Amino acid sequence: MRIGTLKESYIADAALYDSRTQRIWLAMAGALLLLFPFMASDYWLYLACLVSINVAGATGLNILTGYTGLVSLGQAAFMGLGAYTVAIVQARWGTPVLFNLLAGGFVAMLGGIVVGLPSLRVKGLYLAIATIAASFIAHFLFANLRLTGGTAGLTLQPATVFGVALDTSFRLYWVIVPVTLLMLLGAANLFRTRIGRAFIAIRDRDISAEVLGIPLLRYKLLSFGLSSFYAGVAGGLWAYFFRVVTPESFPLLMSIFFLAAIIVGGMGSILGGILGAVFMTMVPELLKLIVDLLPGGSELAVFLSPVRTMVFGLLIIVFLVFEPQGLAQMWRRLRRFFHLWPFRN
Repeated sequence: MRIGTLKESYIADAALYDSRTQRIWLAMAGALLLLFPFMASDYWLYLACLVSINVAGATGLNILTGYTGLVSLGQAAFMGLGAYTVAIVQARWGTPVLFNLLAGGFVAMLGGIVVGLPSLRVKGLYLAIATIAASFIAHFLFANLRLTGGTAGLTLQPATVFGVALDTSFRLYWVIVPVTLLMLLGAANLFRTRIGRAFIAIRDRDISAEVLGIPLLRYKLLSFGLSSFYAGVAGGLWAYFFRVVTPESFPLLMSIFFLAAIIVGGMGSILGGILGAVFMTMVPELLKLIVDLLPGGSELAVFLSPVRTMVFGLLIIVFLVFEPQGLAQMWRRLRRFFHLWPFRN
């Protein structure tokens, strides 16, 4: 039973959809995603694919930082592991796309588990520094191993699915978006399980969680592994999308981008990861559009290019001060205001 937005049973609280209205809106969103590639230009299809990749990466970091409370600045390194794995496997054996993405995810998962080993002893800022160190180590390996092509990196041929080459944004859309949706569905269901509840308990109070019988190291490593798996799959999608993988493709700034995305969107919320990734991806594009409309736009574009980092930092500060729970909380307020409108339950 449900009264307004309050739940009166555990089953209702754990349900993915809490009203018929939500199901209707989700069905409409699904229909829009199906129609979008047939209506959009190449530029907007490019942005849709890029947003989807960023949503997958942000969701992975949200599992670790938002739901488990473990701060990481190594998401770009795990994406790099996934991207290089996909590039190497694709070039050497030409295996199917889905297999390559899973391989990239599992390799990144192994890397995440190794990086997560210090998480039982250190937390907060110290854990973030440890993940930064892992990021620099990964960058060194990417740039110096023969397997990864050194500083020149690796170039991919267009992948094929059922004999169709994925060489355009339109065709890639039908791979990237469905994979991202499956990852979102998996993350949403994860926190209806015992494992997801354990992650949340560790975030809220790790000592109390251990007293209740939750083995901290096992679940922290599992959180690192799942987060890195998501990053690895996102990195594999990134490799198929851009078809060039170099050490400079995954800088520390990319990790900061994902951290900013979940802070702006709302940590500890699947919707927050989506909104944050969309917002942080579209902000630079909107800045470009605004600059192009101004007189002397080309000169201003050169000047505003480094400002992107400052914008990320400013957005983090603004949301931490004025809306710590991010865009997801703003959406919840709006949803409560228009609850069940215009449909009846």
